[in-house]
Amino acid sequence: MVLSHRRASVFLLAVALACFALPSAGTAQSPRRPSPPQLAAIRALIEGRYDEADAQADKLDSRDPNVAAIKAQAAIARGRYGPAETLLRPVAGRAPSSEAALQLGLLMKMLVRADAAPILRKVAGLAETSDDPQELARAARALRALDRFQEANAAYRDAESAAPNDPAINTAWGDLFLEKYQNADALKSFQMALQVDPKWAPALLGSAKALADENPPQAVALAKRTLEINPSSVDARVFLAQQAADEDHHEAARQELEKALAVNPSSLEARALLAALAYVEDKTSDFDAEVAKTLAIAPAYGDVYRVAGELTAHKYRFEEAVALTRRALSLKANDPRALANLGMQLLRTGDEPGARTALEASFKLDPFDKPTFNLLTMMDGLDKFVTVHAGDIVMRLHKDEAPVLGEYAMALTHQALAALSARYEFTPKGPLLIEIFPKHDDFAVRTVSLPGMIGALGATFGKVVTMDSPKARPPGEFQWEATLWHELAHVVTLQMSNQRLPRWLSEGISTYEEKRARLEWGREMDVAFAGMLNRGETIKLRDLNAAFQNPRLISLAYFEGSLIVEHLVETYGQAGLNKLVRVYARGLDTDAALKATFDSDFAGMQPGFDKFLDRAFGDLRKAVAIPADAELLKMPLPELKILAAANPGSYPVQVVYGRALRKAGQVDEAVQVFERAAKLVPIATGPESPHAQLAEIATERKDQARAITELTALVAADFNNIEAARQLATLLRQARVEEPARLSPVYQRITAIDPFDADAHAVLGRLAMQRNNADAAAREFRTVLALAPVDRAAALTDLAESYFKGGKRADAKKQVLAALEVAPTYERAQDLLLKLVDR
Repeated sequence: MVLSHRRASVFLLAVALACFALPSAGTAQSPRRPSPPQLAAIRALIEGRYDEADAQADKLDSRDPNVAAIKAQAAIARGRYGPAETLLRPVAGRAPSSEAALQLGLLMKMLVRADAAPILRKVAGLAETSDDPQELARAARALRALDRFQEANAAYRDAESAAPNDPAINTAWGDLFLEKYQNADALKSFQMALQVDPKWAPALLGSAKALADENPPQAVALAKRTLEINPSSVDARVFLAQQAADEDHHEAARQELEKALAVNPSSLEARALLAALAYVEDKTSDFDAEVAKTLAIAPAYGDVYRVAGELTAHKYRFEEAVALTRRALSLKANDPRALANLGMQLLRTGDEPGARTALEASFKLDPFDKPTFNLLTMMDGLDKFVTVHAGDIVMRLHKDEAPVLGEYAMALTHQALAALSARYEFTPKGPLLIEIFPKHDDFAVRTVSLPGMIGALGATFGKVVTMDSPKARPPGEFQWEATLWHELAHVVTLQMSNQRLPRWLSEGISTYEEKRARLEWGREMDVAFAGMLNRGETIKLRDLNAAFQNPRLISLAYFEGSLIVEHLVETYGQAGLNKLVRVYARGLDTDAALKATFDSDFAGMQPGFDKFLDRAFGDLRKAVAIPADAELLKMPLPELKILAAANPGSYPVQVVYGRALRKAGQVDEAVQVFERAAKLVPIATGPESPHAQLAEIATERKDQARAITELTALVAADFNNIEAARQLATLLRQARVEEPARLSPVYQRITAIDPFDADAHAVLGRLAMQRNNADAAAREFRTVLALAPVDRAAALTDLAESYFKGGKRADAKKQVLAALEVAPTYERAQDLLLKLVDR
């Protein structure tokens, strides 16, 4: 899984524009309130009509600090920083707590000038001396710029209380929440502003930023709406450029930045992102040129390197990102944001001591930064994990899980790396750090610095893998072994491509390799995908990479990515796929990589891929098709009977008909219908599937043999169905089935889903003993002991017997003596001890 989290960009002009209130119901009145002509000028600023704002201001008293602020903001918006400073300085000198003084302080802060703080402190003093909502909001903006966030929040609260319907105050307060990652509170503030004024452009853009990670398509739509109101919004252009860059649409990003620079040729944010694009495209001379232009405007503007580091990290080139962020810190050593970025990037390279140093330095400067606090708290917990070393593999596990997962996860890691390295003819460099978290939010924080990531199970950064442990979610909710295999495939392909693989191919290969490893790992979406093909809801190849940014499409994108990889292997062989992965290491984009490898592109590949899908899913598509206009769930039984007779090959019709028959008490007829449905889609899963229904019916009829048959079929298709596997195990025990060939797969399935099931491990240990596989038995019995069994003496004796069978007499004696310490009269342990003593 390729994941990232970008700190929300905060554009100073948008904050500055939220300096005066527009007329709104309930806004407190004050003698300092802007006059109607001033409000007209402010509205012109908000909507990007800077010449008009200038013209309006020229009609006003030039000695008024508010008028000077308006003219200065119009100049700043167009990159005329020098004239703006010249205009503001004398006015700020006369009125040190005025709007003009605030604008001067914000301008100096943007340009990273040392005199910003003294100017802003004078404005911030209003928080102690004024009860006017506009002055309190002004003080809050100054306090925020001074990184005094708690005081800024208090000032905004007071200002909003005095003027609850002021869109400017609510928007500025939302921007503060946004900077501190309180996105829900930020969105609430923006929505309050938009309720008063639906065209308040800064609130629309703030909403876009608040939704950028949760719902990128909606965020982009809001940013475009902002541009409809203010076509000159540099901040909106930069935001859209960031979104495009994240989706690898570099040309689209560059076009947005060119439009931004047409408005403000000196926009530091636009130039920094333009430099970042050049860097990730390996255009060194262009990068250096953009850096030079940016530093000519603001010589201490470290963000020109920090932004490049951020985008480079988003592209999974973490070592390079670290170097870039260190260059940012060389310009501004005490930048908490750059230090936090450095800490996260070092975590992703596996340098946890270095990460802690950077994060602690950042937190000392900004103790209100939630991601930094989260990371440090997570690392405090991580310090208590057990570390297991095996060659180049370093695995960190919670102390309560290490005795169980240590053996199984490490063995699977070696198995996966051996298979994948051989297949891709590439051995990844170590050491490889794998961290497995029993709490999902700890995994999420380790990965993106914030809790959540509900749909994510694991992540890989080249030499670092993080993932949920089986205990992070209820048993059966995910396949932890498949997740680990998936992430280890990323380790191989990311390193093989020099960290340059696009997401569609990276995730496609990893998901495909799950299915290659175990066919049942890859079946979860087959039936659903066939239905999507029928409805025309699948993703075209040209849109596949962008689909990973869409929450509605991401699951489909993973699955379809695996199918295009399968198609590539079928068409060009494994050697062709390997060549494609290596080609990306040269820094080529997808069009160039496909051309260099296959002499094709997505448009040329689409017809072949469509034919592949027809072959792979043709029969299943026919089976899951629903007759036109059929409302199955609303049909009475007689109509369903007619429809089922007319559509014997429709799986949905047969399943719904079978359920209706069963509900009506016509069980024999239901059985026949479910049998027909099971033949149509034998891989169907879930409680409504034919095999699940047939198993329930057999159980109700006390037909043990039939229940075992149906549950066996269900478990074979439904890998995650631990309830079915446990029910099958119970029935096999009741039927006194003893053959290891029948029992082992069922109990192996149970332990694969829930490795903390002691009873299942014990059964597998005894089955291994029957097969004279002493080593396998010992592993299972060690796991049972680690799970604190109720009968510890029996578990110790089981382990002792496995050691004895394997010829490990010293180990056997140690365990049997431990058993006798627990239960001195335990006969099985006594008998084994006699055998050990006699020989």
